[in-house]
Amino acid sequence: MLGYFGPAGTFTHQALRTFSDADATPFATVIQALDAVRSGEVEAALVPIENSVEGGVSATLDNLSMPPTLMIQREVLLPVQFQLCVRPGTRLSDVKRVLTHPHAAAQVREWLVTNLPDAHLTEGGSTAAAAEEVSNPGSQYDAAVCAKVAGDLYGLDVLAADIADNSSAVTRFVLVSRPSAPPKQTGFDKTTLVAYMFANHPGALLEILEQFAGRGVNLCRIESRPTKTGLGDYCFSIDAEGHVLDPRMAEAVQGLHRICREVVFLGSYARADFVRPTVARGFTDADFKDAATWFKALKNPDA
Repeated sequence: MLGYFGPAGTFTHQALRTFSDADATPFATVIQALDAVRSGEVEAALVPIENSVEGGVSATLDNLSMPPTLMIQREVLLPVQFQLCVRPGTRLSDVKRVLTHPHAAAQVREWLVTNLPDAHLTEGGSTAAAAEEVSNPGSQYDAAVCAKVAGDLYGLDVLAADIADNSSAVTRFVLVSRPSAPPKQTGFDKTTLVAYMFANHPGALLEILEQFAGRGVNLCRIESRPTKTGLGDYCFSIDAEGHVLDPRMAEAVQGLHRICREVVFLGSYARADFVRPTVARGFTDADFKDAATWFKALKNPDA
């Protein structure tokens, strides 16, 4: 059984449908979804982790590294495509009151001003809840800004499709389970981890970055997160190109372990965009193997 950050009809639900048609359990918060994985209530849960417009999802980033640790098994990229959904028979000129979630409102504001300048916008709990409310024949709201899955779920018509102001907006989701062996290498992998500094001192972040740069590992994302133990105490949430079983990544992770107070490994998994990293000369698997063979001969020239 899978779980997801709900309710039904959200973008997380729509992302889940891209790889599973099985029944899944919605949870009211990201924390509840992840705790359900920890307790064994569900085998894995899909939660949002990053948005190309608004950045990292704090609830996911902070809770993933809390004990007992969880592990990312896969990622899903979903274009953020908002729809203006209405009860059947409603025309654009009939729309006077619109309901949606605050994040959705921020991403469709220009479209609403241009196309519905006289409509009143109300921000509510979720885009799915907005669609459910509008589906009620007695609702005071004429339209909901929501995901297509929500409109379908509550029998609404799409009056206008893809109304987001930023057409390139994408949300990244991760499927999280209890710890297990990482999925096999694919050649287009990503590794996620959290690094905790021993102390905040000049060059502390540089020391962390050097573990990757010195081994030819490119970072996809790095952001500081408060450890919640004291003001000014931060850790670093990192996505890096490559699999933990790649020699260059393995050495980088071991290097982090040597210089950091703690390193939380959150998984190596296939990238959803299938982008293969560009590995510079001297950092390929063959280069590491050749160096190991040379060093072995150096230690025992008579072998």
